[in-house]
Order: sequence, then structure tokens, then C-alpha cells
Amino acid sequence: MTTERAARLATRLSFLVAGFGVACWAPLVPFARERLGVTDATLGLLLLCIGIGSVSAMIVTGPLSARFGSKPVILAGGFGLAAILPILALAPDTATLAAALLVFGAALGSIDVAMNIHAVEVERAAGTPLMSGFHALFSIGGFAGAGLMTSLLSWHIDPAIGTSACAAIMAVAMAIAAPRLLSDVQAEEGPLFAVPRGIVLLLAGLAGATFLVEGAMLDWSALLITRAGLVAAQQGGMGYMFFAIAMTIGRLAGDAVTNRVGDRAVLFWGGILAVVGFAVLLLSPGIAIALAGFILIGLGASNIVPVLFRKAGSQRVMPSALAIGAITTTGYAGILVGPAGIGLVAEAIGLKTAFWMLAALMCLVPATANIIAAGRKSPATT
Repeated sequence: MTTERAARLATRLSFLVAGFGVACWAPLVPFARERLGVTDATLGLLLLCIGIGSVSAMIVTGPLSARFGSKPVILAGGFGLAAILPILALAPDTATLAAALLVFGAALGSIDVAMNIHAVEVERAAGTPLMSGFHALFSIGGFAGAGLMTSLLSWHIDPAIGTSACAAIMAVAMAIAAPRLLSDVQAEEGPLFAVPRGIVLLLAGLAGATFLVEGAMLDWSALLITRAGLVAAQQGGMGYMFFAIAMTIGRLAGDAVTNRVGDRAVLFWGGILAVVGFAVLLLSPGIAIALAGFILIGLGASNIVPVLFRKAGSQRVMPSALAIGAITTTGYAGILVGPAGIGLVAEAIGLKTAFWMLAALMCLVPATANIIAAGRKSPATT
């Protein structure tokens, strides 16, 4: 296997492990609540620990990757997820679980930033778009992790044994990736910290908006279509399911599409498609049309973030590792904080209006496509 092909495999495995690891935790939440006997409020604070750990790690991961390269950070994050996962099923009290979730979140945040930095370098060396395919592996890992853990728990496998089995799979994947990761990725001289500026601020803002849409789909789409009387409460998750499938398919095809039409067209038409999807969803008289709206939003948004990461790697306003760290942190903040903000807006002016505001926010993507594409050339720039 050539060095380039090996690096691609290692990058794909890193994205797969990250998606797999975080998805393995989701089916464990009810078990953790029952084991510890905590209230919903306490559980909410425990879940917040993942976000706090992730964002805290993301802030320092970019600088560390810029100075020492992304390989050690990817390995620390990947093996860290595998090591902590069984502890989440064994934590005997809330303090232990809170600490474990903080470390779990830090491992997730570390690998998330570092693998995107690595992906930018692998794509740059290949001279062809690869970022969408890498991000698709994260989604596939999420499906696989949630599916496997749910199956193990459904078969009455002890959570500790189930998490240990999943952790072993993750560790093997990281062991395969380890010798294939590029050793000198982004080992840059310069400042460890730099305030995002110029085009990086725009990229970070668009990433935050796009991730906010993803978070809204996850947390609020079921309530949106059930309140509208389109489906019963038991089928409320259909919308997000169609959105997630469409996004995964879009990313699997995204590299070929980007290579053919270029970054500017992907941003412009992807943003337009997402906005049209919101209109179809919010104006739909029945569930079939509403689901078509979810599909359009998923397809439209699927390749926006991969292009933003590519552009962060090619800009020269600041070190690319720091830029990617800033974009990842902003995007993650959009997923964490945004849905809570949507709740406040929905309380004041209604959930459907809040979704119209998301559509307006997505209009920024096509509106700024020319500005973003005008930057330094990348493998897919037109």
C-alpha cells in the first residue's frame, strides 16, 4: 500500500472511530440514569460535561497539532475514547460519571479537530477532493456505533461487556491507523494561539450556522412535525432519520460532485437546496412532502462543512491548524448552544418561526459562496 493510500485509510478510520465512539454512548444514557437514580435536571448537567470537555479540548488541540503534528493528538483522542467508554457503563456515582464524561468529551474534541487537520493535508497531497468522503465515515460510524450498542443491550448483554467489546473494536481500528498516519502533518512553527480573523471568521460563522441546522434537526424536528399534526408522537423521529440518511448519501457522493463542479457551486447550490428544503418542510400540507423537505435539507447541507474545512486548510490568514480548530470549536458550539437558543426563540415566537429563521441563516451560505471560493486555490476550487 502506498503512503498516500495508507494515509487515506488512516484518516477514514479516524473519522469512523470518532463517530462510532460518540454514538456508542447514546444508548447508554437511560441505563446511566437508572443506575445512578438521578433526575432529568442532573442528567442534563451530566450530558453537558461532554460538551464542556469537547470545547475545552478543541481550543488547545489546534495549537498542539500546529506545533507537534496531528498524529499524536489523533491517537490520544481515539485510544482515549476507547479507554473511557467502558467507564461510562461502570461509574458508580454522579461525580465519577461527570469526570468520565469530561474526559470522554475531551477525547472526542481532540480527535475531531486533529483528524480534520490530517484530512486537509491528505486531501492536499492527493490533489483531489476527499473531505466529504471522510465526513461520511463519521456518519457511518455513528450508525454503526448506535446500532451495535443498541443490539447488544437488546440482547441483554451487560453494558460493561458491551462497551468493552465496542472499545476493543475502536482500539483495533486505531492500531491499524497508527502506523499509517502522516507523522509530520501541520508541525508548524509560529504562535500557539491566534485570534481568528478575516476569512477564517466567515468560515467559522458559516460552520456554526450549518452545525446549528444539524443540531436543530436532531433536537427539534420531531416536535416540529408532531405539533403540526403531520405524524403521531411515535413517528416523530422520521424526519431526522430521512435528514441523516440524505446527508450521509450526499457526503458519499460529495467528493465526485465537488471535483466536477467546484467548491463555489457546492456552497451556492447546496445552500439554495437547503433553503428550499426548509420552505418545503415548513409549508408542507402532509408528511410525504415534509419528508421531501428533510431530504433536501440533508442533501443541501451535506457538503457545506467539508468545503469549509478545505478552505480553512488552504487560506493563509493564519496557520491552517489554528483555523481548523477555530472552525471545529465554533461548529460544535452551534450544535451545543444553538438548539437551546432555538428553544428560547420558539417559546417567544413559535417553533415554526424559529425554523424560518434557520432558513434565513442558511441564505448566508450561497450569499458568500463567491467570497469563500475566491481564496487560495484548493483541489476543488473553480
